[in-house]
Amino acid sequence: MPELTTLSPAKSVFHKVGQNLYRLESSGTYYALFKRAGKQIRRSLKTNDPALARRRLGDLRNKVGRLNTTKGAGKITFAIVANRWLDGCRVHLKERTVASLASSLNGLLPYFGPIPIRNVSRQHCEGWLAGRGKNLTPPTYKHERRLLLAVLDYAMRDGLLLDNPARDAVPVRKVSRPEIVIPTRKQFNLLVNTIRQADVRAKSAGDLVELLGYSGMRLAEATNLTWGDLDWDRNTFTVTGGERGTKNHEVRVVPLFPAMRGLLERIRDKIDPAATARIIPIDNAKRAIITACKKAKLHSFMHHSLRHYFCSNAIEAGIDFKAIAGWLGHKDGGYLVAKTYGHLRDAHSFEMAKRMTFTAHDPVAINLSAAKSGRRNRKTR
Repeated sequence: MPELTTLSPAKSVFHKVGQNLYRLESSGTYYALFKRAGKQIRRSLKTNDPALARRRLGDLRNKVGRLNTTKGAGKITFAIVANRWLDGCRVHLKERTVASLASSLNGLLPYFGPIPIRNVSRQHCEGWLAGRGKNLTPPTYKHERRLLLAVLDYAMRDGLLLDNPARDAVPVRKVSRPEIVIPTRKQFNLLVNTIRQADVRAKSAGDLVELLGYSGMRLAEATNLTWGDLDWDRNTFTVTGGERGTKNHEVRVVPLFPAMRGLLERIRDKIDPAATARIIPIDNAKRAIITACKKAKLHSFMHHSLRHYFCSNAIEAGIDFKAIAGWLGHKDGGYLVAKTYGHLRDAHSFEMAKRMTFTAHDPVAINLSAAKSGRRNRKTR
């Protein structure tokens, strides 16, 4: 006769059907029951199928076997684990990215910080979701959710947690893509001229805006470009990103585009630059761009708008997405370029549509068809 077990507080009746395996009498659902370091662990296997229940029991048994049972492991808090994880990130992430992660962590600590990591449950995750998550903007929610999952996964890897309750308790929230507004060539020229006419001190800001628009570089890449990064003979420049490096930590060699080369030659001819000197001596042109946009009554463009401008012009020039992706430093072979920039400039799309002029009544096609028909008739006579 199968063993009957009553587990409080629900007073539910479980039938033992195998080692560590029980079946709930009321629903037929299978449960796993383990004892590890004097602590009882009960988990629903979420199935009524005995064969599937045994497979899931085996997986769960392996997880339980990896649990850290050393003295003091049960007292390690979420905050301690999170800071360990963050310290590990410093090895392969930029300091600015680590600072962003630390900021996201500050949103989690009031809800999870003092809790022993082993005791973090679905209820704690739902508490964060109700108390803070519902009020966050979609991007901030995404960052904090991703951080929560990463820290709990890290704890599982080290045997401090059996499974990650946040995966089921904290749902994904869709982040809508912001509308990308790209300067037209007329707007770009107006922006540059307005900046240059504002003040003699705005010369470097104007140079930076042109360099961004002609090269497609990110702001940090452009401001850290040195004269030694240029190879005038080979007509190339090397993007290193300076001390911080590029976004994907890879150096790339890019052709010197005609407009970019012309700009650099004009700058070079006015000075006697050292190879180690930065081409653009300022770190950004934010204030100059904002002032010029207001003065010229333009959309509120930013530094990154000029990268969009470069991509849009490259697409309109017929450059394939893979080549553009290489120039930008993307490693996806052009997928992001196609997804982000492929249909941004409506004017280009309408211009291309004008080329679709073929019809069933095309005189050239009709005359060609008649000529072919005549030749066939002469051959059959």
